[in-house]
Amino acid sequence: MSTTGAGAPRAWPDPGLLRLADGVLQPGFEGLTAPDWIRRRLAGGLGSVLLFGRNFAPGPGGREQAAALVAQLRAEHPDVLVAVDEEGGDVTRLEWSAGSSYPGNLALGTVDDEDLTRAVARSIGRELAALGIDLDYAPDADVNSDPRNPVIGVRSFGADPALVARHTAAWVRGLQEGGTAACPKHFPGHGDTVVDSHLGLPTVSTDLAELARVALPPFRAAAAAGARAVMTAHILLPALDREHPATVSPRILTGLLRRRLGFDGLVVTDAVEMRAVADRYGQAGAAVRALAAGADLVCVGDRGAEAGYEALRSAVARAVVTGELPGERLAEAADRVAAFARWARGLRAAAREEVDGAGRPDGPAVGPAAARRALVVTRPSGAGPQGRGAPYVAEFRTAATIAVGTVTTWGLTGPLAALLPGTEAGQVGREEAEADPAGTAARVCAAAQGRPLVLVVRDAHRHTWMDAAVTALVARRPDAVVVELGLPGSAPRGGLYVTTHGAARVCAEAAAEAVAAHLDH
Repeated sequence: MSTTGAGAPRAWPDPGLLRLADGVLQPGFEGLTAPDWIRRRLAGGLGSVLLFGRNFAPGPGGREQAAALVAQLRAEHPDVLVAVDEEGGDVTRLEWSAGSSYPGNLALGTVDDEDLTRAVARSIGRELAALGIDLDYAPDADVNSDPRNPVIGVRSFGADPALVARHTAAWVRGLQEGGTAACPKHFPGHGDTVVDSHLGLPTVSTDLAELARVALPPFRAAAAAGARAVMTAHILLPALDREHPATVSPRILTGLLRRRLGFDGLVVTDAVEMRAVADRYGQAGAAVRALAAGADLVCVGDRGAEAGYEALRSAVARAVVTGELPGERLAEAADRVAAFARWARGLRAAAREEVDGAGRPDGPAVGPAAARRALVVTRPSGAGPQGRGAPYVAEFRTAATIAVGTVTTWGLTGPLAALLPGTEAGQVGREEAEADPAGTAARVCAAAQGRPLVLVVRDAHRHTWMDAAVTALVARRPDAVVVELGLPGSAPRGGLYVTTHGAARVCAEAAAEAVAAHLDH
């Protein structure tokens, strides 16, 4: 026998506590259909499920498969809250296999048209709602204060707090007009970091005045625009809490977010298997501490399947028995998740509209049009294209972040080859470029002999080897076209310099149009 925090003797495992734990945990899973363990848990009261790219089939049948998957989940639990991490731009789950049909936040912030941002988000919201999805972990409301940031970058609307606040509010309004609940992230701000919280614990050394001036305005604007959920950041903010990352900090979640900012909506953790918290507390420890600190829904994004979920569920329930997690706090969190799910279903029902035959509601051209408007094209050297025919494309490759996940196509070669048949491509990697920079430049120039040369980079300013290699190549070929698909932080160079402000498919297609037009002249 064990004793609950209320003092009543209970047998272990306590079914009531386990049901409450089911109400505050949000697991992911493998596969295009729900596995048996997820279906059993849903039938027993699991309140929320998170979908990833691994749950969406590639190709034209992906939408039908996704709708069928959500229907399968609801057949077991009609009131389940179904969430996804669909930012558009570089972070897409629905279109992981081909790249997003919508530009991401930096592109929209560059255009700085709030109506356009709202229209893009509305279209995304309607797409998700048409599949039966309730909650989108977007927009990214971080102010990208540090251009070296390895995980936010183009996911942010920019570095200006006022601009980020305006567009965060527009994105929230648009998404929810489309029928999908918004969840701005990562509170209290992941923009002023140089560590990826998937891999380690970032420390933000700002003071409270700077936090209030820079990082908090977008979250205030999101709440004013109707956001009823917010996602936490796994960051250490010593100005508020020297010991606990924000996700597990009562001072930040309860003191700052609830009391000082007055937010009474759903607080969702970033995934608890991320090393920023898992290395310090373990997944179960992070989940229990987050709930005790004031979080309501624990995001579990890993692939631990049933055994991992059962361990986490038991840990949450047992924490009530040991007194680490007050039972009333767990019950409050479960009630808030259920209430949010009811509100989100009403939002989706109220916004339900017909989807056009192409599966692109609310204006099929809004994404490509926005991507074209976000392009910035300059001609630094003034040199016209050399050579004839279709170009040779050298794509400089870096590993995608965990946040981006697996996107099979993010480069320029495919879109450019569609416009200029005969386009050829090669890749340049870090190891080669660092070991033999002169030889790398010579190899690329030899491959492009007699042809126009296009260099495709992503966040070149964050990668010394990439920046140096491009500089060396442009010295040999001043006519080279340079296309930056990430955050533009390096000096423009080459005969044509194109910045897309993101690597969405539509951004690459817009860049290809500009490059093709330049080479045709």
